[in-house]
Amino acid sequence: MPFLVRFLLRHAAIGVGVAAVFVALLAAFDVAHLGTLFRTSADGPLALAVLTLALGVTFGSVQMGFAVMLMSDKDEPPRGRRIRLTRLVPRLARVHAGR
Repeated sequence: MPFLVRFLLRHAAIGVGVAAVFVALLAAFDVAHLGTLFRTSADGPLALAVLTLALGVTFGSVQMGFAVMLMSDKDEPPRGRRIRLTRLVPRLARVHAGR
């Protein structure tokens, strides 16, 4: 399997794992009575599965985004040029009012 595919799958799995822990903590601490809903309602397991799936997709996507944005390529020198900021001087701009 190519490196980038493994990289993305690994980070997606990390995000889904974090989401599962987050949902477990929400249920354990009964935040907004979610734990009670999951235990007492007939559709509690379905609600738990849907919440875990939705947060898994969200957290997995965020984790993949962080991982991709934090990747660095050590082979290339830094690109771009340094811009030295000097004192900013306001300038007048001509504006014509039109009807």
